[in-house]
Amino acid sequence: EGWLIVEHLREKPLGTGYNVLSGKFEDMVKAGIVDPAKVVRSALQNAASVASLMLTTQAMVVEKPEEDERGSGAPSMPPM
Repeated sequence: EGWLIVEHLREKPLGTGYNVLSGKFEDMVKAGIVDPAKVVRSALQNAASVASLMLTTQAMVVEKPEEDERGSGAPSMPPM
């Protein structure tokens, strides 16, 4: 029952969750179960860090993408 799990989780320390696969209460980070909100926050922090680095740098080296001269292999459709 879901309400029983919630009651047990209220008594456990922060970061503890219920692993449905094992049927145990575990520390979610140690078990490798990452909260999606934490993943999003980490991604945004990393993106902001890279963006600030790019804004404060004097010069950057980038790779220009090569254009594929072979085409798609199929002839293009005539205009309508």
